[in-house]
Amino acid sequence: MKVAIILILLLAGCRSASWHREKADRAAHANITNAQTALFGREEAIVPGPAAEALRTRLLHDQNLPGIPAPGTATNEIALPDPLELTPITALQVAARNSRSFQQAKEQLFRAALGLDLEQSSFRSAFASEWELNFEEDRSGEETVRGITAAAPLRATRTFRSGAAWTGSLAVDLVKLLTQGSASSLGIIADTGVSIPLLRGAGKKIAAEPLRQAERDMLYAVMEFERFKRTFAFDVFNGYLDVLQAASQIDNARQNYESLMQSRARARRLTDAGRLPAFQYDQTVQDELRARNRWIEAREQHASRLDRFKFDLGLPPDARITLDDTILPELVDALLEDGNKSADNTNKDETAPTADASIRIALTNRLDLQIARMRTEDAARNIRVAEDALRPELTLGGSVRTGQSRANLGAAESDNARLDLSERRSSAFLNLDLALNRRRERTAYRRALLDLDTAHREAAQLEDRVKLEVRDALRRLHQTREALQIQQQAATLAEKRVHSTDMFLQAGRAQIRDVLEAREALVNARNALTSAAVNHRLAQLRYQRDTDLLDMTLDGNLEEQSIAALSEQKATTTEEPQYEEAPPEL
Repeated sequence: MKVAIILILLLAGCRSASWHREKADRAAHANITNAQTALFGREEAIVPGPAAEALRTRLLHDQNLPGIPAPGTATNEIALPDPLELTPITALQVAARNSRSFQQAKEQLFRAALGLDLEQSSFRSAFASEWELNFEEDRSGEETVRGITAAAPLRATRTFRSGAAWTGSLAVDLVKLLTQGSASSLGIIADTGVSIPLLRGAGKKIAAEPLRQAERDMLYAVMEFERFKRTFAFDVFNGYLDVLQAASQIDNARQNYESLMQSRARARRLTDAGRLPAFQYDQTVQDELRARNRWIEAREQHASRLDRFKFDLGLPPDARITLDDTILPELVDALLEDGNKSADNTNKDETAPTADASIRIALTNRLDLQIARMRTEDAARNIRVAEDALRPELTLGGSVRTGQSRANLGAAESDNARLDLSERRSSAFLNLDLALNRRRERTAYRRALLDLDTAHREAAQLEDRVKLEVRDALRRLHQTREALQIQQQAATLAEKRVHSTDMFLQAGRAQIRDVLEAREALVNARNALTSAAVNHRLAQLRYQRDTDLLDMTLDGNLEEQSIAALSEQKATTTEEPQYEEAPPEL
């Protein structure tokens, strides 16, 4: 039985590093899921670290790109498509798995969970055992005495949330002589004690405050990660649409360049026939050169934005990827169709929520605002803890001990010790600290009062900032919706203008400058229409982000709220900007 106990203790103290890592991961995962369930009623498994087959490593391998793969990653036998095509959803999923900022946010959440586990261990039973084996030699007498002493203590401690602390130990020691007949003796000591604070540091609200704050910090970390995911999703979509917008400018610049090449050829024929002055032909050549330069600049700008987007996703900038170029035309058509439907309504405000309703939604949903409000509660509790530290310290305690030690060579010929409660030694104590010097605690108390004022002020400031962001987002939503309708009509008129000026030029009723200006206006109108559609789509996402209605799962799936559906949430008053004279309808 003794051998089995010894083996169990040895195995418990010789666990591998991988066992400790799995133990820490399970504890952190439990803390994260508990916080997620308490806050949102759902849980997501968050484990930091690179994936077994990182997409970056696979791209380096499959596309034969220069670079060093991340350590610990492997490539898949199935090669990736070359180039790799990404839709907005797949781009978000790729970013969730490969973006460095996203992985860093996961690590911060995991660190908070590990910190909570460490604080929780302060109120768990803790065991320790430090074995010691010594060889000793005593030449102080007539004969040299040699021997071996061994000690195997087992200690246990427990701190309770009330502030009380308990300690217990069981120490076994052995002395074995190597001379003088090889005498030996076994000693055993059992010791236990308890201390209970009666004034300073007493009570669950004071003693367990570090654990309570760690639990609150865990909630904050989960809420901050959720808020990060929503802003991260907006940034990814913003980058995706920005690249598509740059690609559409390439198409517009190329079409304009090709049209000007045709115009230049036509002007050459008219000049040779004497129907067009030479200086007007020179104007067409100049505009053709400017159009070619604009086309080259558009291509370079698109390439730069695409490289930046790949970098933000956590992919190599030289990786070959393509984006879905059908997204932007479909987006323009869908937004124009929705805008035309809203234009047919007698009250356009029915398609968007009011300012008061939007602010109420944001004040309820914004996670960062909830954190700021909860931190004011933390500051108030810190004042209570600081006040307790100013009190006198009165501690009641006691201990019980039985048994005897055999820790020296002189005890080798003694009898083995026994645990006999009738021979126990007990003691009790009462310690009083009159708190005559509390300068440090006094300073901490005054700072806690200041921290509470700061927390209230920061919460109020953040609430006003949220209102400001929501009102700006709502204004931008209205402005971009109107701008989209305006740019649609402008693009239609620009196309008609190009067609009419071409016909007038052929009939000799227009100059070449009119044609060139019309084509320049068409390029600008098409770019403006695309920009208006992108801005309106981003305004929708920005409004959902600022009201915390935009949600993103851990694997990169986006969940949006219908803007029109929010119009059902009416407010009693509105603070929309009023005009002295209503702008005319288009």
